[in-house]
Amino acid sequence: MAEIRLSVPCARKEALDIRAGDRVLLSGTVYTARDAAHRRMLELLERGEKLPFELEGAAIYYCGPAPAPPGRVIGAAGPTTSYRMDAYAPALIERGLAVMIGKGPRSEAVMAAMRAHGAVYLAAAGGAGALLARCVEACELVAWPELGPEAVRRLTVRGMPLIAAADAHGGNLYESGPAEYLRSTEQTD
Repeated sequence: MAEIRLSVPCARKEALDIRAGDRVLLSGTVYTARDAAHRRMLELLERGEKLPFELEGAAIYYCGPAPAPPGRVIGAAGPTTSYRMDAYAPALIERGLAVMIGKGPRSEAVMAAMRAHGAVYLAAAGGAGALLARCVEACELVAWPELGPEAVRRLTVRGMPLIAAADAHGGNLYESGPAEYLRSTEQTD
């Protein structure tokens, strides 16, 4: 396991270099979007319309940030459970999405799309939204303000600490981690 410094947007090659278990310090432009925004993005794509941001090499953080307190650019910005975006993620990965950030395991359809197109899934620590917000230097509303916290926002992040939970080579900590733990407990019995 390595420590990777990744800037986004990124080339597919950079996403391909990341392996499950790597620690990633993420910097650059990240878009927030949850299920309501994902639904709207897919509707736009199905109608042949442009998305509110460029997907090629993009990073989407499954997050609905809290309002910014005085003196801050954003409130708590913790991850949302990722499987809620699993119905939409394969189509976005196919069109260029390179990095997804959230928490929890992903479906086989998402994993297959990651393998086929070279994307990576990074896990953010649940319950650490206030800490993760400290990595955000700027926050700008991009689309669908009527969605409130689920609107699409463009974040500028620096050094956001994440773990590569699943990679484009089939590595998946949500499978290998529990299996490794069970092996280690069997050896101590």
